[in-house]
Amino acid sequence: MIRIAVIADPHVHDCSWIPEGTGLTGAVRSFAETAASTRIFNESIPAFRAALDRTVEAGAQVVLLVGDLTDDGQRPNILAALAIIDEYREHHGIRVLMTPGNHDFYALVGRPQDKSFLAADGTPVLVKSADCPEAATLGTGEALAMLASLGFEPEPGDLLWESPFGSDPDWSARTYTVLSPDGGTACRMIDASYLVEPIEGLWVLAIDANVCVPRDGADDLGDPAQFRDPTDGGWQAVLQHRAHLLPWMKDVAARAAAKGKHLVAFSHYPALDPLGGVSADEVALFGATGLARRAPTAAVAEAFAATGVPLHFSGHLHVNDTARYDGRAGRFANVAVSSPVGYGTSLKIVDLCDDRVEIRTQPLRHVPGHDAAFAAYRAEAKQQGRSELPESRAPDHGAFLSHHLVNLVHGRYLLREWPEDMVAFVRSRTVVDLLESLGLPSAGAPVFPLSEFVEDWYRLRKAGELSHEDIAPERLAFYRRLCAAAPRIEGSSLAARFAILLGMMQAYLDRPANRDFALSLPGLVVTPL
Repeated sequence: MIRIAVIADPHVHDCSWIPEGTGLTGAVRSFAETAASTRIFNESIPAFRAALDRTVEAGAQVVLLVGDLTDDGQRPNILAALAIIDEYREHHGIRVLMTPGNHDFYALVGRPQDKSFLAADGTPVLVKSADCPEAATLGTGEALAMLASLGFEPEPGDLLWESPFGSDPDWSARTYTVLSPDGGTACRMIDASYLVEPIEGLWVLAIDANVCVPRDGADDLGDPAQFRDPTDGGWQAVLQHRAHLLPWMKDVAARAAAKGKHLVAFSHYPALDPLGGVSADEVALFGATGLARRAPTAAVAEAFAATGVPLHFSGHLHVNDTARYDGRAGRFANVAVSSPVGYGTSLKIVDLCDDRVEIRTQPLRHVPGHDAAFAAYRAEAKQQGRSELPESRAPDHGAFLSHHLVNLVHGRYLLREWPEDMVAFVRSRTVVDLLESLGLPSAGAPVFPLSEFVEDWYRLRKAGELSHEDIAPERLAFYRRLCAAAPRIEGSSLAARFAILLGMMQAYLDRPANRDFALSLPGLVVTPL
């Protein structure tokens, strides 16, 4: 048996960094920016350390880091992340293998960043990379040169190392031509994918699915604005612009099977829909939301299955999910791993056995130092004449992230993504009103604000079984009864749209096991542990 750990999207941000020329004594991000983001910032280093501590406790010697190691690829954050990784390697022998995410670097020369940091009295100070160059995101080549030790180049003890282009690790030997959508602009870009055997019997396939493409008409490749952001591209962009990866993956899978190796693949982007398989329903209901529009297509699933790679770990969307595909081209499982700095905070411990893969999720609800920025948040609130935030008294990391998700639901998702009539109904009614609007009996039903139902809908969507720690058992049982009884209503009435919402909730509740589970080999049947 071989044991590894999988950590996704730690988004390391170094609060001790002092932005040059700003007069600041640190780099604590404002709570206003934190509340508006799908991730938290100032808690990232304590959470990353907690994830590595859990890795040590579990006895795993290899960590797969599924992209977005740093928050935005700034040099100070990369240095801080590498210092932590070096510390755990020196003291505990942990080897971290990384694949790039969309926050780790950008295009050829990087891009500018503007961030607000808090002064000692809680006043937000806007720091622009135009004035403070080290606040900018680095370009691909510069960032990868710093990150080379995280698997991107071979180490003397590796039993095997290769890239899609051969065994030469030099970056100049690992480039390909990417074309703008209209084919008019060509650019040489690095593909940082690699295969490594760090310990006997384990083949780790790190797939660089972070594809940056020049825009139509681009004539200055040193201008970051002339590239398309890779955030929404994912595996669709791989099929279009890095198709050379697919035959290499197929060859790797065949060689691994022939040699009896445990093959584990990972990339930043999911290869199957990680939102309970109902992203299409979400798009139909709310339009192309930030998560649903990034769900991979059926063509991606078929192309991935055809490679023969059986197991793939992904991050990017900060969700906890298990998905399995069985099609004409083959079968594979995609295990989506939530972020230490997002709701459902956790990592995965993976045991690779001869006849199965056992995956156990380790929640990171209790993180030493989770409250290091809370005094700054209180100073910010006081400076702005607002009352103290409940988040700044959260007893643990999990509670802080639960508060953060509620803020996102009311301050971002409902405002940006939901139709106004649904929002008005949510804000003024109870669950009993929902039952009655659907023609369901309400006698004996629990009475609570419909807004709490929506908060729990997002908890289940994001974290699957991990959300059960924040939803009372009796309420979960009620949701199961409600979803089972919900009628199918034709049309676009308010009741019809809430019926769709309940159908989606049922899909979240009925996901394959996604906390502690086993995948049989070779059938990849999912069973709870």
